[in-house]
Amino acid sequence: QVQLVESGGGLVQAGGSLRLSCVASGRTFSNYAMGWFRQAPGKERDIVGTINWNGGSTYYADSVKGRFTISRDNAKNTVYLQMNSLKPEDTAVYYCAARYGDTYWYSGGYDYWGQGTQVTVSS
Repeated sequence: QVQLVESGGGLVQAGGSLRLSCVASGRTFSNYAMGWFRQAPGKERDIVGTINWNGGSTYYADSVKGRFTISRDNAKNTVYLQMNSLKPEDTAVYYCAARYGDTYWYSGGYDYWGQGTQVTVSS
């Protein structure tokens, strides 16, 4: 089992920044690819981006490309989501997820999920 705990969400004005953290425990963190997802009210859970086991490969949804950055620190068992130039449409609950092995674009491929952290961007 892998336990994931997100933090860092909050209320921010449009154009601002937030950094989300996701701390993992339970298994060898470097064996897992990580993904960030988000879900706005009344909408499906969407991919934000992924990162492979050593941080050497990252992929982003078009909606966040150039504004968001995913990174990880395996020594701290933590993955980060740096969000800049935030827009009201970024408002959602953000989730991190872990998948043993390679990265995967779709939520169904992830085995473990955090509880989510709310991000609200005001206009």
